[in-house]
Amino acid sequence: MAVGGISIFQAMADKMRWHQQRQGVLSENVANADTPGYIERDLDPYSFDSAMKSVASVTTTATSPMHISVSSDGGDGGFGSSSAPFEITPSGNGVTLEDEMMKVSANDMDYQTVTSLYTKSMAILRTALGH
Repeated sequence: MAVGGISIFQAMADKMRWHQQRQGVLSENVANADTPGYIERDLDPYSFDSAMKSVASVTTTATSPMHISVSSDGGDGGFGSSSAPFEITPSGNGVTLEDEMMKVSANDMDYQTVTSLYTKSMAILRTALGH
């Protein structure tokens, strides 16, 4: 089995691609900060729950009445959603540069975290295989 076929590695790769796409959307928001009528856009949040459900069929079952039930309602992972802007300029522009720059910074930190986790997981796997 190729490493790309392991569901957790596939989910991390998908998450990194999602961050790359989000960076593009956020940069469009910044580039259009002075465009009249432009409303900021963002991607729907990435959900590891839905990613793992699509690649692996794992369910939880309460075998005792003392067990805690588990449920999740992850996002659909869609793209291109628009958010309701907090502040709109007289020209109809809904982009706030400070907010967009905070999103860009957070997106970059999250991407670096996933990349580091992926790299370290690969190193652990190589060590376990004796390479």
